[in-house]
Amino acid sequence: MGADSPQPVRILVVDDDPGDVLMIEEALADSDVDKIIDVVSDGEEAMEFLRAEGRHEQARRPDVILLDLNMPRMDGRQVLGAVKQDEDLRTIPIVVLTTSNADTDIVGSYTLQANAYVTKPIDLDDFNDVVRRIDEFFGRVVVLPKRV
Repeated sequence: MGADSPQPVRILVVDDDPGDVLMIEEALADSDVDKIIDVVSDGEEAMEFLRAEGRHEQARRPDVILLDLNMPRMDGRQVLGAVKQDEDLRTIPIVVLTTSNADTDIVGSYTLQANAYVTKPIDLDDFNDVVRRIDEFFGRVVVLPKRV
């Protein structure tokens, strides 16, 4: 990368399912968008990461968050609410990437200011395609806020 090349997109994946995390990582690796992927397995760890606290005190602010809704300890809804209420974090785009297609989850996520809501496809090829499209969109199309 040259001096005026953009910095890699930093993606924080928040998901408690190791199989889904692996599929997300593999789909992201298939694209040529330059990126750095961090993974945490529940909402409490996500908030530690985002606030650079505890075991994540060296964490770097992500450019985008891929957030599962249904997790132990602190679920994705609680993370979404906490991030969007935090003056230092609220500008980070959050894509809810979950198995739920319940209207209450969709409306609830947008009410909490999710930037997008995507249902995880069951089919592996469809899953890879969806994740690559998210990656392409946030890696090439949208202008992301500068990291602070």
